[in-house]
Amino acid sequence: MNIVVCVKYVPDATADRHFEDDNTVDRVGVDGLLSELDEYAVEQALQIKEKQGDDTTVTVLTVGPDQATDAIRKALQMGADKGVHVVDDAIAGSDALATSLVLAEAVKKTEHDLVVCGMASTDGSMGVVPAMLAERLGVPAVTLGSEISLEGSTVTIRRDGDTATETIEGTLPLVLSVTDQSGEARYPSFKGIMAAKKKPLETWSLADLGLEPALVGLSAAWSAVEGTEARPPRTAGEVVTDEDGSGATALVEFLASKKFI
Repeated sequence: MNIVVCVKYVPDATADRHFEDDNTVDRVGVDGLLSELDEYAVEQALQIKEKQGDDTTVTVLTVGPDQATDAIRKALQMGADKGVHVVDDAIAGSDALATSLVLAEAVKKTEHDLVVCGMASTDGSMGVVPAMLAERLGVPAVTLGSEISLEGSTVTIRRDGDTATETIEGTLPLVLSVTDQSGEARYPSFKGIMAAKKKPLETWSLADLGLEPALVGLSAAWSAVEGTEARPPRTAGEVVTDEDGSGATALVEFLASKKFI
């Protein structure tokens, strides 16, 4: 069995993040890491492999700048078998539609029975790429699974909503996305970290996928950021001194002025 896990390299939430001059997120000049929500996808793929046996292969796929290899390395350290990195300057600024196109062509080039994704990326938080990817591959999408099982060629998930819980089944091949409730992702062991250094990692360009640069990138995006402005600096708070019993009134007036009450 061949499993492909799609992961994303995202800016570290604790880093000093900013936009480029073209209003795209700077993914080169800031520290980045494997998206936390994608760690759950890697974990579920590894659990399936452990149940299926050694004849199951887990391939980690990412699209991003040169530094995105760090996301693949983290997944390899967790236990994935090999990695594929699609990197091309023309991809910069791609929206979800273009990203799903690149992922789909890369998946087609990789042996696969099951494609696993996180529920969303921690930077864009759109959550639409798994469904788009399934549409491009022409396979079912079984999304937002909080509990996953595989019996033969049937994938069964439990999807927890606000008002109900659903049980959904799909037959391989398919695209599966998992939530952060699917199970805590494992930490790489020292043995896993050392073993990851010897695992294969291929680098592909758009030409390797047979894609024209005009189909991706900011110029082909259906959505784009029109403008940005820096968050204003934090100002000093207002201090109310309750010397004559008027403190409560002043507090209520302040909350009312901010429409908190």
